[in-house]
Amino acid sequence: MIGLALKMLFGDTAKYLMLVAGLFLATFLIVQQASVFCGLMRWTTSTLKNVGAPIWIVEERVEQINETNPLRDTDLARVRSVSEVAWAMPIYSGIQRVRLDDGSLKTIQLIGIDSASLAGAPTRMIHGDLADLRLPGAVIVDELAVERLSEGQPDPLELGDVFEINDIEARVVGICEAKRSFTGGPYVWTTYERALQYTPASRKMLSAVIAGPVECVGTDEAAAAIAKATGLRAFVNRDFGDNPDDFNTSTIWWYVRNTGIPISFGTTVVIGFIVGVAVACQTFYAFVLDNLKHLGALKAMGASNLRLSAMLIVQAFTVGIIGFGLGLAAGASFATGAMESGQPPLYIPWIIPVGVLGVILFICSLAALLGILRLSRFEPAMVFRT
Repeated sequence: MIGLALKMLFGDTAKYLMLVAGLFLATFLIVQQASVFCGLMRWTTSTLKNVGAPIWIVEERVEQINETNPLRDTDLARVRSVSEVAWAMPIYSGIQRVRLDDGSLKTIQLIGIDSASLAGAPTRMIHGDLADLRLPGAVIVDELAVERLSEGQPDPLELGDVFEINDIEARVVGICEAKRSFTGGPYVWTTYERALQYTPASRKMLSAVIAGPVECVGTDEAAAAIAKATGLRAFVNRDFGDNPDDFNTSTIWWYVRNTGIPISFGTTVVIGFIVGVAVACQTFYAFVLDNLKHLGALKAMGASNLRLSAMLIVQAFTVGIIGFGLGLAAGASFATGAMESGQPPLYIPWIIPVGVLGVILFICSLAALLGILRLSRFEPAMVFRT
């Protein structure tokens, strides 16, 4: 009966292709939009990934990494005084403007780290030596900075080149690999003291404190001890999860609650679902109506409703799996192109294809159910009426 069901399905080429096309489009829309949304959310936490510190200590009202309230300089000593803390270093993080030789201005994400320990430095250097960051006027730039700061220049940015940050000279001593920023600006590392020189003066300049726990003490325990002793907010730096005390999780949920990004992408995902339901259900119902005489003949010859229903389920799930596979392949091809160009941000966690498969199977089940209900009301005797 399964072979017969597939012959009936493939025999009606027009409706078969229409079903596959509708489910393909639904799969591609949902996968592509959900992946871009996840990629954008990963961009919001780029600073946490580029500055690899176990614990971040920020002002008590801070909820996300891209909007920090400055701390007092004495807060660093208060964090260091906590017995569960092995080390604590200052961090400056802020958006600044770079002036190139031709006078054009570019936006950068400036990171200032402790000059003695270099805690918070980039982890993957492509060119140059990290220790050279201690030299006068030295900065380390990421690959995006090489691209952005070379626009309109005769030669690409390289070691030894000079540009200005707020009219103060900066010399490139290294090029590193870094995650892209949500703000779109490339990352530039320098020492904490030099970052304060590059930045217009204000009463409080300390963006955050990064710290690590002593041996035999977990990061969660150390973060709790810091928060209790200092009254500041201590976030653990780990991947997105269910714990709001994780800086990644807190940052992502802040953007979900306070921006229109989820609504924008969610609308397209809902449209993809509606397209899949409308096309699949309508086309499959028309397919059942066209083959009702054949199904009625089988029913008259003794085929049970259960067996005929199984045939419809096989047909619906077959086009569903084919449409899902093609849509997922198209989404993966789009992701490959996006990864090569760097735009748009795109990340496909395992839950996206699994979730989309569940959506497609639900659509197919709904389409099969409509066909089964129509078939169950069909009397076999109607086949022999003239």
